[in-house]
Amino acid sequence: MANKVSNFSDLIQRMTASSCLLHSISAIACDIEDSNSDKNKEEEDHDEEEEEYEIAQNHFNVNWDGAKDEDSAAKERVVELETLMGQVFDAVSAVKRAYVIQQEAHCPWDPDKMRAADMAVVAELRRLGMLRERYRRSSGGGRMRPSAATLREVVAPYEAALEELKTEVKAKQAEVDRLGEKLKTATSFNAGRSKGKSNRRVSGSSTNQVAAAPAVELLEEAMSLVKEASKSFTSLLLSLMRSAHLDIAAAVRSIETASTTTMNNHTAATTFMDSIVGANHAKYALESYVNRKMFQGFDHETFYMDGSLSSILNPGQHRIDCFTQYRDMKAMDPVELLGILPTCRFGNFCFKKYLSIIHPKMEESLFGDLEQRRQVLDGHHPRSQFYGEFSRLAKAVWLLHLLEFSFDPPPTHFEASKGADFHSLYMESVVRISGNGKGSMVVGFPVSPGFKIGNGTIIKARVYLVPKNG
Repeated sequence: MANKVSNFSDLIQRMTASSCLLHSISAIACDIEDSNSDKNKEEEDHDEEEEEYEIAQNHFNVNWDGAKDEDSAAKERVVELETLMGQVFDAVSAVKRAYVIQQEAHCPWDPDKMRAADMAVVAELRRLGMLRERYRRSSGGGRMRPSAATLREVVAPYEAALEELKTEVKAKQAEVDRLGEKLKTATSFNAGRSKGKSNRRVSGSSTNQVAAAPAVELLEEAMSLVKEASKSFTSLLLSLMRSAHLDIAAAVRSIETASTTTMNNHTAATTFMDSIVGANHAKYALESYVNRKMFQGFDHETFYMDGSLSSILNPGQHRIDCFTQYRDMKAMDPVELLGILPTCRFGNFCFKKYLSIIHPKMEESLFGDLEQRRQVLDGHHPRSQFYGEFSRLAKAVWLLHLLEFSFDPPPTHFEASKGADFHSLYMESVVRISGNGKGSMVVGFPVSPGFKIGNGTIIKARVYLVPKNG
């Protein structure tokens, strides 16, 4: 019995031990399952991370490739813009160069060079226009659209400059046409063979209707212009002499002594000229001197500047040529004419008369140097107020000379002699004198010559009267 109990106790103990063992095994089994489950979960998480990484990597690669494409497109756009702007700059520079060449072709006038420069300017302007159209077409596409506004801002100043250049080209072309017309007129004047056109315009001044043939009225008008021009030039010369503080009385005495041929008594001449200066009439003595120099050689067809005998060998044609030149030159500005044809016959006439009237010592006293004289001796016409006033007087005398040789028969010009009695039919006094007093007056000196025309018309000589001696 005890053995049974023992066995029963032993059995219970074994069952208890077996139960604990089973419990431990079950716990271990659960732990193993939990461990496997965690492991599987970690593997799944790892797989998910790898998948997300791959997705992110692919997305990054796509974005990177897109960025690289955009960057490449931007670089291409920049290169294209730089190329276009370089071409624009080159074209503008070429326009400037062509424009400079065009300016150089104006003076001295070179028609071939002018045409070539015109073609070059037009070609470069067309090139700029093509670049503008190319820009507009390119800016219409999607690739250049983002920078179109910027490029337009860059090109705008050049387009404005282009429009200004076009305006200047038009203005210069108008100037060229005007100068071409003037050159044509001056050339016909110099050659003396042009048929003339009565409605010509020079320097923007309107041309008065000129008679178809020489007339007395034209000669009277020409002599009136000589009178006005000689007064104006003499007044300027006298004012310069006073500004230079020259001794007017001594200058007048010197002029009269050097030019007189009829009065041999130097003391009488000196006393007489002193009386003129005292009466503020030095301007008449100075005008007399100037006119005497200007009219020297007036009876010859070229003022004895050459040995031409056209008026003798072919008088009819010479008369036609003289009147044609008169009509062509009448409306011209003498300064502009001398600038175009400095060594034409009229230009040589100006050279000769200026050197004759203005002594070197006088010029140096008036202006402090001999610059104007040097220019004249070098064959250039000075661009000064003094020489401009002189050229207007020279033109008036030249026109009168041309008109005289246009008449058939030509008028005869005369000059009152010093000491001659006053004759109202042939003379007029430059100083107002009462009618009763003129009978007791004689010619002190001539101021300007007079003319007698074939039909009996008289253009009076101007004289300065003085009382008779005794």
